[in-house]
Amino acid sequence: MLGLVIIDVQNAIVAGCGTPERQPQIDRALDETVGRLQAVKERARAAGLPVILVQHDGSAGHRLAIGTEGWAIRPEIAPQEGDVVVHKTECDSFFATDLEEQLKARGIDRIVVGGCMTQFCVDTTVRRAVSLGYDVTLLADGHTTADRGGLRLDQIVAHHNATLNGFGAGGRRVEVKAADTIAF
Repeated sequence: MLGLVIIDVQNAIVAGCGTPERQPQIDRALDETVGRLQAVKERARAAGLPVILVQHDGSAGHRLAIGTEGWAIRPEIAPQEGDVVVHKTECDSFFATDLEEQLKARGIDRIVVGGCMTQFCVDTTVRRAVSLGYDVTLLADGHTTADRGGLRLDQIVAHHNATLNGFGAGGRRVEVKAADTIAF
């Protein structure tokens, strides 16, 4: 069974993460990514497939502090009836959460993944999912981040698409595909 997992697409996920010159591009990249994720989510729901939204629970003072406007999931992909929300506090969406139990309860063994932040939560969750026995389709244009360590967000996304495509463990693999090619 196939399921959709969208990670940390929250109002303030990239807020203040860029320089004043780059922040508008970072915000625009997030908006474009959210639009693609919204379309994928709508197709998944129309096909009757499970949708799981992962939400990062930040501590007080964090841009994703629990209960703040920044913590809320973006309205374009906000939970709808039947969607599952998994709360996490670390980069790995499986660590100290019930994500694996939610997937198993629905008979899911293949997941489509998108969300934020590419080099942290998306990468860690994708690698962990494969190691736990899930085939993963990573949405090539359905994950984003902010600039970091001298790299622009587009460089980080391209690097992770290239390094994760074909990543495998125990017979399970990651395949990277554009969002508009995903048919449920």
